[in-house]
This record gives sequence, structure tokens and C-alpha cells, in this order.
Amino acid sequence: MTIPDELWVFGYGSLIWNPGIDVAEQRLAALADFRRGFCMRSIHHRGSQEDPGLVLALEPHDGSSCTGLALRAAEPETALRALRERELISSAYFEQHVTLLGEDGEAVTALAYVIDRTHDQYCPELTLEEQAQIIARATGGRGPNHEYLTRTAAGLAALGIRDDDMGWLVTRVQQIMDAA
Repeated sequence: MTIPDELWVFGYGSLIWNPGIDVAEQRLAALADFRRGFCMRSIHHRGSQEDPGLVLALEPHDGSSCTGLALRAAEPETALRALRERELISSAYFEQHVTLLGEDGEAVTALAYVIDRTHDQYCPELTLEEQAQIIARATGGRGPNHEYLTRTAAGLAALGIRDDDMGWLVTRVQQIMDAA
């Protein structure tokens, strides 16, 4: 992929609260026919090989819509390098250009990190309770998995994005941790 003059990236999870790049502009935007979910085992950032955590992944899903942030990188080349180092650490995601629809109805072409559904870290079959049990205990190189959950939930809430499953997970993970 050549470095574009302008780089927009879709933030649907941790990129909302920790983009890790200099952002020149951000807009609330939605991506049709995709959804966000805790369907990727994290063996680096929020878990380990021995005790994987869970992170959000963007997966194709007809009829769904995922709302997040369109982030325009201040320095495209530097941003792309940093994003690839962070997001492609285990090759469970692939880069895909997608068309986001902003609140103002304007379309934005952005780079999104989409789960590779053939990758062994993809785990779409977990129930919410199973997700909560994993998130409550796992820790990786970037910290505890529960921190990733709560910071993402807070970031979505601050933007006015409602995610009922995420809200349930925050409550349930706290219950599990309190009982430990």
C-alpha cells in the first residue's frame, strides 16, 4: 500500500480513546454492514499466549452498522507505520479501505482493521458470560483486559454511542472482579 496524501482511519474500539497517532480531525461516522464485537483473542496487548484476553474486532455482518470515529492523521506516513505496528502485530486483522458515512451525510474513505475470520485468534462463538470471564482475568503487554473494556465503553458513551452488550460486560466484569 502506498502512503496516501490524506489518511483517514476508522476507530471503533481502542482507537477512540487511544489513537496512538496525531489526529488532525475527527468525525463521528458509521460503517454499514459491519459490527464491533469481542471476537478476537488477544495474545499480546490484553492477554498472553498462555492466557489470552479479548479485544474488539470489526467483522462483516450484513444489515449491521458500527458507529465510531473517522480519524484524519496529521502525518499519514508516521501514522500508518504506528498503526501497522500496533494493529498487525499478530496478523489477525487485515487492512481494508471502507466507506464511512459521517453525521453530516458526507462519505469518507478510511482505513479499517478488519478481523481475518480464518485466523486462529478469531472466536465468534463466545457468549457474553464467557467474554466477561476472560476479560475479568486477562492481562497483556498494554495492561489488564478489563481496563480496555471500561475505557472503550467510556469512550463510546462520551460520543453518545450506545452499545448494550458493552454495558452489560462492564457490569458483569466488575461483579466477577469484586467476587474474586
